[in-house]
Amino acid sequence: MSSKETYLEDEVFIIEDAGGEMPEVAMHGSLYYLCSDPEGPGLLLEKQDCFPLKKAVINRYQTIILRDLQPENRKKSIYRGLQRSVINWQRLKLFAATEQLDISQVRGKVAAALLSFLEQEICSVKGHGGKSCINCSRLTLQEFAGELGLASEDLVPGWQDLCCGE
Repeated sequence: MSSKETYLEDEVFIIEDAGGEMPEVAMHGSLYYLCSDPEGPGLLLEKQDCFPLKKAVINRYQTIILRDLQPENRKKSIYRGLQRSVINWQRLKLFAATEQLDISQVRGKVAAALLSFLEQEICSVKGHGGKSCINCSRLTLQEFAGELGLASEDLVPGWQDLCCGE
């Protein structure tokens, strides 16, 4: 493996595992380090060399979007709520559009996770008397579902009662 590939693999790992809430910022930091930083390797990257970094951004967004659609994370400090999934979905869509990348696989995974999340949330709230953790409005949730290819009738009955406002 060439040193260029090794550097790129290291940066992919950093973006995917430590990219924070805005992985495209981590990607730009990686590009700066790889190409321009006086302490970096001073690589000359071709367009195709950047693809693994862009894919890492998509993978990181998928991770953080799905993190906030996992009911078992509700009581953990890493949990940011459904509203954060919506925000991160918007960021991912913008990044993918700018970079002309396909995110249809991510869309499918997020749609399935949203359906499962809502089913479990209904069960928790209505079945066990818990309090809903959904921190977005009905309109926001409906628009999010629509962007994921889901119609209102695809969502579990009673989902509107889980939201915090119109």
